[in-house]
Amino acid sequence: MSDSSLGALAASLLTPDMAIAAAAAFLTSILGGLTGFGVGLVLPVALAPIVGIANVIPCMAIGMLLTNGGRVWAFWRDVERRVVLRILVGTIPAALASASLYTLLPERAIAGLLGVIALAMLPLRRALDGRAIALGGLGFAGLGLLHGAVAGAASGTGIILVGGLLAAGLAGSAVIATDAAVAFVLNLLKIAVFGTASLLDLRLALIGALVGLCTIPGAFVARWLLGRMPMQVHVWMLEAIVAGGGVWFLYKAFA
Repeated sequence: MSDSSLGALAASLLTPDMAIAAAAAFLTSILGGLTGFGVGLVLPVALAPIVGIANVIPCMAIGMLLTNGGRVWAFWRDVERRVVLRILVGTIPAALASASLYTLLPERAIAGLLGVIALAMLPLRRALDGRAIALGGLGFAGLGLLHGAVAGAASGTGIILVGGLLAAGLAGSAVIATDAAVAFVLNLLKIAVFGTASLLDLRLALIGALVGLCTIPGAFVARWLLGRMPMQVHVWMLEAIVAGGGVWFLYKAFA
């Protein structure tokens, strides 16, 4: 790549829009670290005007890899490793299939998919809240299958996994850590699929990396805040942003 091309690439990253996206990444990573969801639902709204709707999920795969890597780092001692392995048995094949399907979708269909999933996550979170279920090895694999089928082609679907983990009896930082470990592997898989399909170029990878790096400090802030302030305020804020983003994506799908 020539010096002029590198200069143009650098200039495309040093924009007010990117500054807003970086700030959104840091703030939502704090809220996401407290509640277990939110980053993958809010950031696509900030990134779509910068990278285009069709490029949001490939770009987010890079960002969420770093986001969840930061959470695993911050909460490493709380990762339930056996649960992670059981969930990945279902997540990996399902995510591989749905990520491959994503590469074939037109932009309007992608916008509609993101909007529907964003809005669907809100009642799903409430439906799963407070439920108690017993999950064995097959149960966790089934949870992973459901999660992978949706998450391979979208972002911000962690509430499916978080809700399942909470219902299975995990709590607090164990939920955050276990969800992050599964998501880290999931996003590695998505990067491989999107890279093979030529949906990830250097610019998208750098934008995703910049956004992802901005989320890492937020994971440590969230660990410090966990248990020091009420969760419901953060959940309400995230739900409002997610609802607005879902409506915006649906508008782009049908406009």
